[in-house]
Amino acid sequence: MAELTITKLNPESHLLLDQPLLRLPVELGRKNFKLAAMHIEHDRKALTASLKTTANDSLSGKKTPKETLDSLDNMINRMKNLKRKTEAFHEDDRAIHRQSRKRLEHLHDLYQIPSLADVKYDDWSRLRLDRLLVDYLLRNGYGDSARALAKEKGIEDLVDVNVFLQCHKVEESLRRGSTQECLAWCAENRELTRKTNSTLEFELRLQQFVELRRKGSLLEARLHAQKYITGHSETNIPDFQRAAGLLAYGPNARTEPYKTMYSESRWDFLANLFVKSHHELFALPERPLLHIALSAGLSALKTPSCHSRYASSSSNASSSTTTVCPICSTELNELARSLRHVQHNKSSVEHDPVVLPNGRVYGRERLLEMSSKFGLPVGKVKDPTTSEVYDASAIRKVFFS
Repeated sequence: MAELTITKLNPESHLLLDQPLLRLPVELGRKNFKLAAMHIEHDRKALTASLKTTANDSLSGKKTPKETLDSLDNMINRMKNLKRKTEAFHEDDRAIHRQSRKRLEHLHDLYQIPSLADVKYDDWSRLRLDRLLVDYLLRNGYGDSARALAKEKGIEDLVDVNVFLQCHKVEESLRRGSTQECLAWCAENRELTRKTNSTLEFELRLQQFVELRRKGSLLEARLHAQKYITGHSETNIPDFQRAAGLLAYGPNARTEPYKTMYSESRWDFLANLFVKSHHELFALPERPLLHIALSAGLSALKTPSCHSRYASSSSNASSSTTTVCPICSTELNELARSLRHVQHNKSSVEHDPVVLPNGRVYGRERLLEMSSKFGLPVGKVKDPTTSEVYDASAIRKVFFS
């Protein structure tokens, strides 16, 4: 029964890491629906107004029959364009639904696995590891490698290659000093970003203002500020005041915050702000999922003794013990140093535990056996970790309560 409890699979705990797997298609579907509704409503209003004007002008004789037919042809062409747009939105919706179905099936497979020891769990875990690797590659700009890996493993519907590639494209354009692509993204998602109180569009307009001021185009800078920045004078007073101060401080300013605002490093700030706004919009975690999974795994395995100066042979040259603890290994020991260790409710101890004068606890049989292998005389014992030698009479039996 104890072994069954230990190896029993709890799918709910696994799904904590896989929330973005289902949330992103939902956000994409919501965005696609709102864009389609916006286009339909915009064309509906335009067509209704055009039809009403054409009918009134035709009845009043302001337009000739030929002009009326031309107006009707223009309306028909507009409706055809709207149809093409809606068909494109429909195809996007079908792709999103297909992705959602595949992802639900992938997570449903987890619920069909009864035990961690099942070979199906190994297969499912490898598939998840492939997804995490693709996510990591995409976040670090290796789009081609991520696409190739996803194709090789057959997980195109379980990863979001296009979403991250578009994000990386806009991010790189900002680092190159261009705001055009990012402003187009803001215009496309204005209704959604407004709900998250994102300041991205304001910062982009402010950067355009900075560039105009840097070029010495004072009149153009003032006109730009009146059009795009003064609207934030009530909701974003500190930033508005900073922008106004740029009219008095030129590119060679040594006074903060204007020195920083003219700095080229501001483009990196805008790129990072865009990535943050993008991930918030699509409910994506800021850190790669691989980092989250690795941190959780290392913390689960880590114990207070993993980084003790006496803990293992990797930390203590005089230690005579070897360890199978992965955290104490050379590869993972330093990586896990800054992580917290979890609190274990259950612990295991050796049979017939005894405590040495230095406070370290070992099983009596193993301690005597190792002391004999070290060549110590009868009546002496050696701490295999610290190499300290004591009289056998100095050890005391340990009772746990």
